[in-house]
Amino acid sequence: MKRIRLKVAAAAAAVLLLGPSAPAMAEPTTPLTYGAGTTATRFSGLAFDTCTAPTVAQMTAWKTSPYKAIGIYVGGVNRSCAQPQLTQSWVGSVTRMGWRLIPIYLGYQAPCTFRPNAVKITPASAAAQGALLAGDAVTQARKIGLLAGSAIYADMEHYNAADATCRATVLRFLSSWTKELHRRGFLSGVYAHQDSGARHLAEVYNSTAYARPDAVWIARWDGSSSLTGWPLISNRYWLIGQRAKQYQGDHTETYGGVTLNIDNDSFDAPVASVWYSYTVRTTIHTYSGPGTSYPIKGTIALNSGVRIVCQTFGPKIGVTTVWDKLIDGTYITDYYARTPTKPGYSAPIPGCSNPFQTTVDNLSRRHGPGTSYATYPGLLPIGSLAWITCQRPGSKVGTTSVWNRLSDGSYVTDYYVATTSNTTYSTPLRRC
Repeated sequence: MKRIRLKVAAAAAAVLLLGPSAPAMAEPTTPLTYGAGTTATRFSGLAFDTCTAPTVAQMTAWKTSPYKAIGIYVGGVNRSCAQPQLTQSWVGSVTRMGWRLIPIYLGYQAPCTFRPNAVKITPASAAAQGALLAGDAVTQARKIGLLAGSAIYADMEHYNAADATCRATVLRFLSSWTKELHRRGFLSGVYAHQDSGARHLAEVYNSTAYARPDAVWIARWDGSSSLTGWPLISNRYWLIGQRAKQYQGDHTETYGGVTLNIDNDSFDAPVASVWYSYTVRTTIHTYSGPGTSYPIKGTIALNSGVRIVCQTFGPKIGVTTVWDKLIDGTYITDYYARTPTKPGYSAPIPGCSNPFQTTVDNLSRRHGPGTSYATYPGLLPIGSLAWITCQRPGSKVGTTSVWNRLSDGSYVTDYYVATTSNTTYSTPLRRC
């Protein structure tokens, strides 16, 4: 990572939708509750990170680069570069250009860290400190306009992997980090060296002693951007939009006449969620769901501004079936919003989805909401993210008849996904 220039248990049994008696809601899969006006944002592609966030002008120039996302240091006692650009105005400007943001929090480091002069975790207080720093990370992220549903990545620099006490301290710290972020409605990410932090997280992937982060971002400077085939980490771990890799370190690149010192990253993982400001071209109603059959929640006057967090589908109005979810959790038809694309979704607004970890191994994805539907090729390993767009009724599995429609159009039973209920629908997920 860019700062001071020195870098140094068994899986669950296979499930045929008739498996274990109840989904796990404690470690390693801990509860995550999203607020009404939230969504998660998944980014797949090349990214970069740099010590100090570039100016708006520099980010404009770098639109000609192959990168579409940038890592930003939102806080942490070990953050060593000033961040004069990190304001709500900057976030609004660069995200309107289409940039995705990857929040990084450089908090306490391992007691056996190789990073000089670092503020370190106190072994006896590791759990309390992990929760405390997660709370601060959320505060700092919200200050610059990042929404719940965002992923925040704890930066755990390389440390002595052979030190057993240090390993246990780091794992307790990161477990509490994950649980506190989940409690506050944020996704948990960890940036770590492949040979220390990432290796140790993989070793306890299925351990009931530690909460599992939703995504891992490894440091391995081998020049390969591949998100599979990582030594020490099974390809079955963090499989579904849960991986990132920093594959090249400190060097300079120039685009649009602007030179920056960067690290290279490859991503398919959750990043920050933000709102996008538009106006409406007539007086319209807001609804509790994406359609006029839902209760009316309010009225928005002609030319008033709206803050859109994501787009989803619903009944056709005018030329479009797109509906916009607003920051208060209500919906408006996209037909009357001055978004740039009709009838489809408008980049860079993401599609609405809320991911939750799966709680069993080898979970089937089906073509419809029931066990009678054909399966898709491939089974979801335990701990995969189910990127849920909506819920609907289907055949009963375990204690629930709820099925989740995923962002790829497939369905999984809600019984084996760590949503807030395994008997009924979970807020704020919409009905299909």
